[in-house]
Amino acid sequence: METKIFKKDEIPEAVELLKNGELVAFPTETVYGLGALATNEKAVKGVYAAKGRPSDNPLIVTVADEKMMAQYVENVPERAQKLIDKFWPGPLTMILPAKEGSLSTAVTGGLPTAAFRCPNDELTHELISQLGAPIVGPSANTSTKPSPTTAEHVYHDLKGKIAGIIDNGPTEIGLESTIIDLSVEEPIVLRPGEITPEDLAKVLGEKVLMNKGTTKTAGVPKAPGMKYRHYAPSAPVYIVDNEKDFNDIPQRDDIGVVALDSVLDKIEAENKFSLGKTIDDAAHNLFNALRFFDNQPDIKEIYVQGFSTGNISAAYMNRLNKSAAGHHFHN
Repeated sequence: METKIFKKDEIPEAVELLKNGELVAFPTETVYGLGALATNEKAVKGVYAAKGRPSDNPLIVTVADEKMMAQYVENVPERAQKLIDKFWPGPLTMILPAKEGSLSTAVTGGLPTAAFRCPNDELTHELISQLGAPIVGPSANTSTKPSPTTAEHVYHDLKGKIAGIIDNGPTEIGLESTIIDLSVEEPIVLRPGEITPEDLAKVLGEKVLMNKGTTKTAGVPKAPGMKYRHYAPSAPVYIVDNEKDFNDIPQRDDIGVVALDSVLDKIEAENKFSLGKTIDDAAHNLFNALRFFDNQPDIKEIYVQGFSTGNISAAYMNRLNKSAAGHHFHN
């Protein structure tokens, strides 16, 4: 299969492919997603096959607006409406009770709930609006690999496996959306992102919990990224929590070092990748850094800077801990 790169004026062609059950990757403000018509079970199963993704991992339903979402949920609770008014379109996914029979088990993982997101990207909004139906939207990468933040990343992983990729340049945020479960009594964040529990609590006027689960979650996970290892390059990743410990990293030419400029400027290392100047820069650049070294077969270990402060640090460390399988480097 030839994988075509679509530009802005070629959206109608991408729409036709989706209507015909083909897979098309699409841009968002977080990472690139892999789209299939959410109401076409065969196409949805094709997403699992293309990614090599476990079939008990539910998929996010990507919609053009709340009106489209309302067709697939039992009701839109007041909590959800408050969050929609504040954060949609944007990097927030909400889990709600699904309308019975509206979505196949290939989308929901057999759960009575579904995850909904309305991304802030003009090309993807146009795509779904013209399609007139939602698309599933897991990250457009091979399962377990770092999520794609450019169309080139998608092409690297999925060329020949999908029909097309809509290219809208590098993503703005670089980490996936926050996922909040609104189907339970106390709202809980199942995956951290740029929108924090504190941001959500302020809008909802109630406490928002944070899931402390790991990739060892038993049974069918309620949201993507809760059960299996994610974001992992081939070489093992080690988290460096203290800046001073970078001085003790092995000095070998098969080592990759990923950190802020302020750290890289102070250490001797042959293979460096800059995360930028701030924690926000680091969140934006993390997946690109992991992919950079994953494409170098001579790199045998990757050491990445960890963070404990900053609004997006929880989201950053969530992804990095999964990439490193929880391995930290200590002096």
